[in-house]
Amino acid sequence: MISIKRYLEQTETESSGNGEEREPSALLPAAVGAYRSALVEMGNSGRDACPVLGEELQRELGKLAAKLDAELCCKSVKETEAGVREQLQGWGRRTALHYRQKTSEVKELLLVMARAAESVGERDQRCAQQITEVTKRLKSIANLEDLTQIRASIKQSASDLKGSIDRMTAEGKAAIDQLRAEVTNYQTRLEEAEEIASRDSLTGLSSRLWEEGQIEYALLAAAPCCVALIDINEFKKVNDEHGHMVGDEVLKQFAGEMRSACRSTDAIGRWGGDEFMLLLNNCGMAEAKAQIDRLREWVCGNYTVQGSSGPMKLRVDASIGLAERQPGETMKELVHRADAEMYRDKAASRAAKSL
Repeated sequence: MISIKRYLEQTETESSGNGEEREPSALLPAAVGAYRSALVEMGNSGRDACPVLGEELQRELGKLAAKLDAELCCKSVKETEAGVREQLQGWGRRTALHYRQKTSEVKELLLVMARAAESVGERDQRCAQQITEVTKRLKSIANLEDLTQIRASIKQSASDLKGSIDRMTAEGKAAIDQLRAEVTNYQTRLEEAEEIASRDSLTGLSSRLWEEGQIEYALLAAAPCCVALIDINEFKKVNDEHGHMVGDEVLKQFAGEMRSACRSTDAIGRWGGDEFMLLLNNCGMAEAKAQIDRLREWVCGNYTVQGSSGPMKLRVDASIGLAERQPGETMKELVHRADAEMYRDKAASRAAKSL
């Protein structure tokens, strides 16, 4: 980052000094590309570390990277540096607060369980004292000679013993019911949190973290499977020309069409940005290709979105890379092959348009 700024400052100084602009060396594009990739990976890591808050960080860092692409100068690099620092610091504070809140909820649940256990212990102690008193009273009956007094004492002792047992049963049931209600409440909240973490907040599809888990499970199974990586062509152009709100609407509609076109047994998720991942379970390459052909025909075409001046139609196309699982292959290797196929499909599409 510092080297890029110094290079640009030096270039601007030398250019203003002699009136001639220097040709940027090969080092500058490579450095900017590396920095842009680092921003993307920061966003990906933030999303993986905290799925609930990482989507926003990923989106904002993507905007900063796109801005750097649009205008490369010393000022834009400095503004990008400040923007990245602001986003990372804000995300760090929000994430720390989020996990502190979750930690507090766990502590609260433990305290509820501890209070319930303490309540049960106190109840048992009270009941034990009452039973001890009844026992003493029964022992004292042996010293009584009047039958009427013996009968009355036994009757009173039996009544007290029954009352003690009834109270113990009622208090135990109340304590158990309260504990069950508290645990059910926290279980519901935990399931809701897990659901949020497993879903992409924008499209409603599965999150990348969940999708990766499904691929890992599939690789451990003996059944065949294929992975498809889908990338919307020229999506950056949609954001640049129509704004990110329109871009988000395209992503949501595209995700909905994908969900409609896929089988119920397949796992589909948002991989990041304008990329989606499809896991075709129990599916060989021949069947997967047929499925992808149907998917391409279904999701590619005209989409109607709400623009600043009203409804408008946008043509949406996608590049798709397909890879079949190989024995002993890792998830990273499988996804890498699908990614390479996707870029080959994208290159072929560009070549066809240029003819």
